[in-house]
Amino acid sequence: MTMTASRPRAKGYPGYSESRPRTEETAPLARGLARTACAAWNLPSEVAESAALVMAELFTNAVRHARGPSVRVIVNRPSDARVYLAVIDHAPECLPHLRTPQSEEQGGRGLVIVQSLSERWGYDRLGPAARPWGKRCWAELRVPL
Repeated sequence: MTMTASRPRAKGYPGYSESRPRTEETAPLARGLARTACAAWNLPSEVAESAALVMAELFTNAVRHARGPSVRVIVNRPSDARVYLAVIDHAPECLPHLRTPQSEEQGGRGLVIVQSLSERWGYDRLGPAARPWGKRCWAELRVPL
């Protein structure tokens, strides 16, 4: 199931959004969407690579910790100075939290990477407060002007 939406924003930048299967095999497609959007906006390669890495970490967290057959991937540029990345999943109870992994652990560094590359990051529960149906994990990257 793949749908891409491209619509101009207030600043005239198109936004990108796709639904992807919640599998490890589709993580490269999510990274590719971030790179494609950054290329369309003529952003420096460093920004594109940071966006791709942040998207990969957000997507991987959804694959490992969420549920449901698919996730929504979003890449927007709300202003000249920002790139917004998000992954929407169907697990409102599984909230992201930053932790310090032990040196021998192979995983657990995703949000550390997101934090180091992003100006800010977080999550929003989606749906009514009494019965949320999912969450959006997001990050904003600063674009050098």
